[in-house]
Parts: sequence; C-alpha cells; structure tokens
Amino acid sequence: MPIARRTILGALAGTAALGTVGSPSAGAAPAGAAASALARLLPRHHDQVTFRTVPRRNGHDAFRVSGTAGRITVEGTTPAVQLTGFHHYLRHVANAHVSWRGEQTALLPARLPAVGEPVAATANVAHRFVFNDTNDGYTGPYHDWDYWERELDVLALHGFNEVLVYAGADAVYHRTFIEHGYSDAEVRAWVPGPAHQPWWLMQNMASFGGPVTRELLDRRTALARKIVRRLRELGMTPVLPGYFGTVPPGYAERDKGARTIPQGGWCGFDRPDWLDPRTPHFAAVARTFYQVQQELFGATTMYKMDLLHEGGSPGDVPVGAAAKAVEKALRTAHPDAVWAILGWQHNPRREIVDAVDRSRMLVLDGIPDRFPKITDREQDWGGTPYAFGTIWNFGGHTALGANAPEWVSLYERWRTKPGSALRGIAVMPEAADNDPAALALFSDLAWTSGPVDLRTWFGQWAVTRYGAADAGAARAWDALRRTAYGTGRADSWSEQADGLFGARPDLAVDHAASWSPRQLRYDAAEFEAALPALLSVAPPLRASSAYRADLVDVARQCVSNRGRLLLPRVKAAYDEGDRDRFGDLTRQWLDWMDLLEQIVATDDRHLLGRWLSAARAWGSSDAERDRLQADALTLLTVWGPRHAADAGKLHDYANREWAGLVGGLYRLRWQTYFTELETALDEDRAPHPVDWFALEDRWTHGPTETRTRPTGDIVRIARTVASRL
Repeated sequence: MPIARRTILGALAGTAALGTVGSPSAGAAPAGAAASALARLLPRHHDQVTFRTVPRRNGHDAFRVSGTAGRITVEGTTPAVQLTGFHHYLRHVANAHVSWRGEQTALLPARLPAVGEPVAATANVAHRFVFNDTNDGYTGPYHDWDYWERELDVLALHGFNEVLVYAGADAVYHRTFIEHGYSDAEVRAWVPGPAHQPWWLMQNMASFGGPVTRELLDRRTALARKIVRRLRELGMTPVLPGYFGTVPPGYAERDKGARTIPQGGWCGFDRPDWLDPRTPHFAAVARTFYQVQQELFGATTMYKMDLLHEGGSPGDVPVGAAAKAVEKALRTAHPDAVWAILGWQHNPRREIVDAVDRSRMLVLDGIPDRFPKITDREQDWGGTPYAFGTIWNFGGHTALGANAPEWVSLYERWRTKPGSALRGIAVMPEAADNDPAALALFSDLAWTSGPVDLRTWFGQWAVTRYGAADAGAARAWDALRRTAYGTGRADSWSEQADGLFGARPDLAVDHAASWSPRQLRYDAAEFEAALPALLSVAPPLRASSAYRADLVDVARQCVSNRGRLLLPRVKAAYDEGDRDRFGDLTRQWLDWMDLLEQIVATDDRHLLGRWLSAARAWGSSDAERDRLQADALTLLTVWGPRHAADAGKLHDYANREWAGLVGGLYRLRWQTYFTELETALDEDRAPHPVDWFALEDRWTHGPTETRTRPTGDIVRIARTVASRL
C-alpha cells in the first residue's frame, strides 16, 4: 500500500492528527533547556545559575563549573551535560543531590555556595546509555508525563546521553501492518497490553493483556512524542526500536511470496513469526516501519534491535545474511544510524557482528559484572564497539545492592587496555528507580579520571545523601559497602537474592523468582549493623526523602533477610512433628510479614495501589480499566497464563516487597500453606498440594483494594525492627 495513503490510515488509528515530528540534531537543542530543567528541580535556586554551551573537548563531552556564592556558571557541551556538571557541583560542593529515589536539597543555603576550585570533568566514553528493554514493563508501563519529565531530568543530571524509548512502538507496528493488509482490529488484538509490550518488542510473545484500544494507542503516542521531544531539547539521543522482522500471525498468507520462520515458544508463550530479512517482502515492511516511525517521532541516530533473542530460531536462514539485510534496511532509512544490540546470553552471535559494519554497531553488554569467564570482549565480538553495562536488578525486585567492586576494577582495566573497544557505559537494571547509590556510582564511571576507590566514594556518598558529615551515616554506608555493595561475580550472579516472603510457599524454598540467587551473597548480621547506624543519624539530617528512602530500604532488607534465617527452623519443627514449636515459628513468620508490610506502607514507591491506580487511569471505559489493571498486576504475580507461570517458570519473576503484595497475596499464600501443614500434623497425614496458580490468578483478577498513599512513621517502625533483630 503506498505510503502516501498513510493519512487515511492514521485517521483510522487515531494517530495522524498528532502531526509530524522533525528530527533536530543535538546541536539544535534550544538554549535554556538546562535552565528550564533546573527551574523544575530547584525552584528556589535556579536563578543563581547561568548555563553556557561550549564546544566538545577533543570530540568528548565536558563540563566546567565555577563561580562565587549565589552566582554559579556552568559550561557544558549540551544542556544535559550542563546539568551533569551542575549535579557534580551539588554533590561535591553543596552536599546535595537529586536521584530517581530520594533527594536532598532542602538543606541548601539560600545562596548556593561558592565553587572554589572549578569542578570540571570530561567524559571518558562517548556512549552513556540507560534502560533495559524490560524497563517499561517492570518500572511502570502506565507512568504519565509528570513521571517522565522528572525521570529525564534525573538521567541528564547523572550524565546519560542515550535513552531507550519503547513507548509509542505499539502505534508504529499498528500503522505498519494496517498498511500491509491487516485490519485495525486484527493488529490491536496482536499487540499486548502495555505491561507486556517489552517482550513483544523482543519477539518473545504477543497478544497477552490485549487487545489495546485506539484511544490507548493515541495516548501512548502522545506521551512518546513528549519524551523524544524533551530528549532532543536536552541534547540527548532517543534510542528507538528498529525493525528486524516480527510479523503478526498468518503474514505469509497475506503477502504472497513472503517467507516466515516460526520462532517456537518462550517461557510458555508462542513467539511471533520472523519474516526472512533477505527478501523484498522484509524490505517493504521495514521501509513502511521506518517511515511511520519517523512521521510520528522523527529520526534519530541509534536504533535498538536484537535478532533471535533468548532462543529465537533462524531456521534455514543464514544468520549473517539476515543481519546484513536488517542492517541494509536500517541504512536505507537512516544511513548514519548506529545499530544498538544487547549483549545477553549468546547475543550477539558472532555471525551477526562478522556480517555488519562493526563501526556502526554498539553492543550493550549486560553481563560483564556477572560471569567470571568473561575476560575479553574484543575477542568475543571481533572488536565491535561496546558499552560496559550492568543489570543489578531483575524484574523490579526490591533487594538492595550490586557488584560494585567488579564495576570499578573491570571498567578501568578494560577501558584503558591496548586495543580496547570499550566506548560506553550502559545502565540496564530490568527496572529503574531503585538503588540510587548504584545509579550514582555506575554513572560516575564515565566521568571519572582513573579508578574509583569505593571506600572514598561511599564515604562521600554518605555526606551527599543526607546533606552533611555524620558519624552514623558514615558507619551505615560503610556497612552497606562491605555487604550489599561488596559482592563479586565469582558466584555468577549480578543481583542480590530476593526475599522468601514473596516466594510460592515451600519449607525448602530458597528463592522467589526462578532465576534468582539461592542464598544471600553477603553476611546478614554484618548488613544489619547499617540499621542502628542509620537510626543514629542526627535529627536535622533525617528530614529528606533520601534519608527516609534509605531507612525503608535498609529496614525492609533486614526483615526480608530474616526469612532466610527463620524458614529452616520452621522446616525442622515440621519435620520433627513438633506441633507447638511449628505453630510458634509460623506465627513469628507471619508477624515478620506484618512488620514488613508496615515498613513498605510508609513509602509511596512501595505501594501496589499506586501501580494499579496508574494503570486504571489510562482506561477510557470500565472494561478497559479492569483489563489494564489485570495487565499490570499479572506482570507482578503470575506473569502470564498457567503454562507460562508454571511450566515457563515466570511466576513471581517480578516479585517485590510492596504494601498490598506483602500483606495481600504473599501473606495469603503463606497463611494458606501453614494452615494446611498444621492440619496435616494434626491428622497425621501428608499435606495436600495447593494449586498456587489458581489461588494467585483468583487474587490477581479479583477485587483489589490497596492504599494509594503512604501511612505510618518509618523512623518509629525501623526502631521496632532494630529492637527485634
């Protein structure tokens, strides 16, 4: 179908009225973008700061901050880099900061402090990439512009210049395949609900949680347009999904002569078919895809594509030839674009990097801090440029910590070795908005000359985080440095263990998500020392959202870790048939769960009710609101239908210690389980099995009333926790 007819189809899909987006270069970013961001972030102080744009330093981004009290000058190569420079000044001179979880700016004096020696840095890598493909699902598929506006400001403050944008991709696919013979309703039924769309875009599954409505597509398109527009204003690169061959069911029957390759299954889901990239049929679909995408969101300079992700099958298609064809389609649409590809499991296959123009590919390495066998990425990928990355969080788990020693040692060594192809950093937790220390530390790698000393870094972080030097804060963060942030890759894990309170009940269970560590990776008693230390922080430093967020995280983690100490005792009592001791220990277990619910209920980022109300807000009818809520809640619980949850092992993949989950589904499961075990002891029989999926699915689709506002005093509750440890 000719591309000129898109306006008719756009009207059908409800997207054409949104107009056309241009594609300004980073150099066209309007003056004042940094100042506008600072006005949003620091309304009391923004008029004391002057931003100036300067040329790159030998091709590298750089900033310089100088000035006297109340008159700060920030020079930087883009508005985003200017904000990075100002944030470095805040952290290292003014003892203040902003993060995606908690901030400390209230203790800033009326006049911003003088700089003294200028604060300056040059980026040691060109690419500073952020977000996992799964981010839109696990962080918040139903966030609105208020959220995204602040999120983008925070990313700029931390020095990122390339941001993965998956919002709006549903509208691109929708219009593309209407132009290739599908009806509006057929495509909308193929597109999953927003919570599950990331896995559809990775060619893992389709349809679940849908159908999407045209109104929803319109709203998501409008949001995506705001996101990419703001990124361009800040001089940052929106990284958009490219086209690599995913098609709706029955494509070969619709487009005579087209050739599709079945992709089999993924964790209990049927994967969409793959259109052979070597054919003119693929070229035609790719051409439409990129034209529609550019009409809606403008062109960019980086596109993200993963061929044959997590077990995809090439069939009889030569992988190298397929990669060449995918690259050709990209180059036809965007001649100078970079192809970003995820380094994960066996991706990218060597046949891919050997077939393409390596100089215009960037591998986003997600596992260098996880597996000790990874030692030479230049050899693995034939010298293809890559970004040193990390995935410290899977599924949005609330576990605290990361393999920080690996970050600081590997990054500097790999970046500076002869012939290094390391050209960037990639912060890719599967869910964002957690672990602000990890965010700050990893992003600092790109702006630090020489290796980072962790003892020094965490010592300064304790000052920056709460606003002044404090002995209790220093002790707390040193304990966290040695435990949750002191682990390494020798055990082949990059995240910390999730909690057992969120696991499907079993007396021998040692993990909640199927692909999580089986034991704590640090000493729990040593970690617990951080809690009384935090509680001893001077009262004037306790008022910030940063302090409260950290107190929630540390108290929550202490209680979560208790489950691993208590469950073996519960099991021993049951195995010995000691009914009284079993009853006492299971009551303790449930009491700890009740205390955990109290902790997380104090924090708005730990409320299931906010997650669900955000989903419902996107619906245009009661039926759609119910469907969107189920889409969002399913992701956190059973993840998908029974086969995916059980045989596919996806249940509880996105477990998290949130108010409403801990006191709702998680407590219901454990209470149900303990009641059955008690009855079995009383009746001297084996316990009856519980159909956990049936229980979980009923709860997920039943009436769910959860709070949307925090309640309780975290300081008081944390003191209770400390007294029980």
